[in-house]
Amino acid sequence: MAVSQKLSISLPEEQAKFVEKLVGSGQYASASAVISDGLRALQARDAAMEKWLREEVMPAYHELVADPSKGITVAQMRAELMRRRRPRT
Repeated sequence: MAVSQKLSISLPEEQAKFVEKLVGSGQYASASAVISDGLRALQARDAAMEKWLREEVMPAYHELVADPSKGITVAQMRAELMRRRRPRT
């Protein structure tokens, strides 16, 4: 069993009621279980973001630095976004 550390936290009323609702529904055994699950989800999201930055964003950045001709200007990007935004007829 993992070692636990007792913490005291304060939540806004809306979040506290949400935790109580999840425990009351039987979906979670305790408020601690709700918070632990939420923290695991936050850790997974942060890990996914780090992976995306490391594996996709940084290589694209380095590729652009190595060959700036692969990039587009702000004006070109704005024009492309406006083109995509226009309703199709």
